[in-house]
Amino acid sequence: MLHLIPRAPRGALAAAAVCLLATTLTACGGDSAGDDGGSEGGGGTAVTLITKDSINPFFVSMQEGAKKAAEENDVDLTVAAGEEDGDEEGQIQAIENAVAQGQDGILITPNGPGVNPAIEKARDAGLYVIALDTPPDPAETVDITFATDNFKAGELIGEWTAAQLGGEKATIALLDLFNDKVVSVDYNRDQGFLTGMGIDTADAEKNGDEEATGSYSGGDYEIVCNEPTDGAEDGGRTAMETCLSKTDGINVVYTINEPAAYGAAAALEAAGLSTDDVLIVSVDGGCQGVDAVTEGVIDATSQQYPLDMAQKGVEAIASIADGGEAPETTEGLDFYDTGVKLVTDTPAEGVESIDSAAASEICWG
Repeated sequence: MLHLIPRAPRGALAAAAVCLLATTLTACGGDSAGDDGGSEGGGGTAVTLITKDSINPFFVSMQEGAKKAAEENDVDLTVAAGEEDGDEEGQIQAIENAVAQGQDGILITPNGPGVNPAIEKARDAGLYVIALDTPPDPAETVDITFATDNFKAGELIGEWTAAQLGGEKATIALLDLFNDKVVSVDYNRDQGFLTGMGIDTADAEKNGDEEATGSYSGGDYEIVCNEPTDGAEDGGRTAMETCLSKTDGINVVYTINEPAAYGAAAALEAAGLSTDDVLIVSVDGGCQGVDAVTEGVIDATSQQYPLDMAQKGVEAIASIADGGEAPETTEGLDFYDTGVKLVTDTPAEGVESIDSAAASEICWG
């Protein structure tokens, strides 16, 4: 059982902390929100959701899930976001505002380790803090994390890729999240993919330190590049262009998420290469990504459930504020696992999956 720090008294709202950053979704004042954010609900429990950005469909869907749960649980919800993936300062300001307002809890997808001290101060002030999607490092920085098993998500697309190659040499481009900071979702997906391929990894919490050549479960491999994308389409395109400058023989492209995959596919097309000859795999499972699987742009993706993460997070804080017990982690893990499914229209023997038609029924965004 995870501990709950005794709650501090709810103080008066400091005038200097009324507004969140202009780059967030949150508006000043008011007690109801339109499409541009603000406070949702109006109950006695107050919660702030802080996503990495407000552009990626994954985080937009997470915000919608939290808003729905807030309405159903009589929670006063404030929505905030970093200006972009990796913006730690924007998230820190949002955390400080939640503390100044004497809120009950925070849901956050951390943009990096720089937010950890602010999270710790929030917990010291009595707020219950839940990480969503991205477990912080160390995990005990927050009270609990609700997330996809990101290592498993990577492992599934790695196992599928190895099976599809059928013994052919794998010439791999790894399109990661960052190269200037360490984030668990980044190394877990990358290392999970390589492990699923049957490639030995070195430091489990570091990207790019495995042997550049060697053997995978079906034959030989060569890793051409590890390039950052910032989880964005333009970043994916730039990263893929860098990889293609080293060789045009790439036949496997791992991407941190689906926006990066779209950028990679665009770069391949611009270089006159057919995506029919390259396996592009990713993690997300958003509705646009599922459509990309149907269209053959992405060959396989691991589907996550951000609405479920956010809804469970809001429900948990509402329950705790009402005297309920704190949630527990999934057995054998240091977080609460919200599930993952492999989506592909080309199933591989021994790798459990669902097709894009089934995935479209449960996709988000």
